[in-house]
Amino acid sequence: MIWLKATCQLDFHMDSQTALMLMLRPQSGAQQWIAREDYRLDPNLPMVEFTDSYGNLCQRLVAPSGALSIQTSALAMTAEGVDCAPGSRFIEVQYLPQAVLVYLLPSRYCESDRLGDIACEIVTGETLGYDQVACIDDWIRNNIRYTPGSSPFQVSATEVHTRREGVCRDLAHLGIALCRSISIPARLVVGYLYGLQPLDLHAWFEAYVGGRWYTFDPTQYQSRGGRIAIAYGRDAADVSIFHQFGGGDILSGMEVLVQSLPGMPF
Repeated sequence: MIWLKATCQLDFHMDSQTALMLMLRPQSGAQQWIAREDYRLDPNLPMVEFTDSYGNLCQRLVAPSGALSIQTSALAMTAEGVDCAPGSRFIEVQYLPQAVLVYLLPSRYCESDRLGDIACEIVTGETLGYDQVACIDDWIRNNIRYTPGSSPFQVSATEVHTRREGVCRDLAHLGIALCRSISIPARLVVGYLYGLQPLDLHAWFEAYVGGRWYTFDPTQYQSRGGRIAIAYGRDAADVSIFHQFGGGDILSGMEVLVQSLPGMPF
């Protein structure tokens, strides 16, 4: 396990009063323990927090016209590597936990109902379950170019497959859609990755095989831990770090920093 400190600063400028929904607070879970958090708004504004249907912590506020700065930080103990389980079994749909079933269905950016033939061709000969997902992960890594900044707006898995290029979110969408098309539940994760270049918030996907979720990241050429997950969902529509209701482009700046801290940082 390693200690990481992750910070994110978002700077906004509103032309008029704007309602915002944010998703910036990571939670402790199976692969991470959040030891300390800080969440600051300038100017200080009333905010309401709730938990969405995927278990993510969300914050709601109404920002007045003018500048707004939000800075969050989290001190987390997280896994140095990611768990791998070659041969871990495929679970037939009728035996899946009810909470996992939503991650089998097509969603806005993951049209799994259109990619079945492609997925079957990619995983031909692989053992059902983890090995199929690992094969999909490798295929995306070798066939879809990871180009940060190449998608200024959201694109779907089928569009990524056609374009053969995308940002981390796009490659994860394709992996999710391909997994779901062969009845393997898959979900999008947004968070921090230590050592990511260029430094930014990151997206990867998880697949449910052998009775648990496993991490896959086609943007990286080796299995890497040092991750702090912030939010989970069916696709990017569920895990936007901020969503505005009304107005034009309000984000004026974003800065992300992920540091490794030796020992017990208390």
